Formats: sequence, structure tokens, C-alpha cells
Amino acid sequence: MIIKLHRIYEDNRPQGFHVLVDGIWPRGISKEDARLDDHWKELAPSDELRKWFNHDSEKWGEFRNRYLSELGDIKTIVKDKLQKVDQQTLVLLYGAKDEKHNHAQVLREYLEKLS
Repeated sequence: MIIKLHRIYEDNRPQGFHVLVDGIWPRGISKEDARLDDHWKELAPSDELRKWFNHDSEKWGEFRNRYLSELGDIKTIVKDKLQKVDQQTLVLLYGAKDEKHNHAQVLREYLEKLS
């Protein structure tokens, strides 16, 4: 399986199975405009972790470790979600402005190890 990341606010979305991976719905995007195949809010970081991180790149290493731990705790849910992907390309959509320091990067890493 190929896993791509794409910011939901950007155009030129890659082809594939489109999944929003944010726990909070992105501002200014209607459900119709989002054109999602699924919303995996259960796989987003916990509210506590998200608020602690607050998109602070200096906390990136610790955030990554904590989020990987959270994902490990829900491994069966993650596997169930992956089974629903009926295409070879999974597109993880996220809203964060920082393309390098966001939870979608960590989630892709985790999913690639599972598949």
C-alpha cells in the first residue's frame, strides 16, 4: 500500500482512498467539499497530547514518541481501519500548516510499519 499525505486546504489532491485524520474538523471546509472516503478521528492524537504539543517543533521528538505509544494502544482499531481501504493508495488528509511536524507524518510512519 502506498500512503500519501496531503493538506486538506491544498488543491491537486492525489488519487486514492481519502481519509481525514484530524480529530477536529478543519475550519472552513464543508463535508461536501472535503470529498472524504472516511474520517479516522479515532486515530488522531488525544486531546491532551494535541494541546500539549501545540504545533511546537521543539517538542516534536517527544510528541512523536507519545503519539506512537497511543497508536500502539489502539492497534486493533488501526488494523480495522486499514482493512477498509479498497485502493492501493491511501491519502491521509490533515489540516496542520506545518507539513513536517504534524501527526499525519507519525501516523503514516506507523501505518507503513503495519502494512
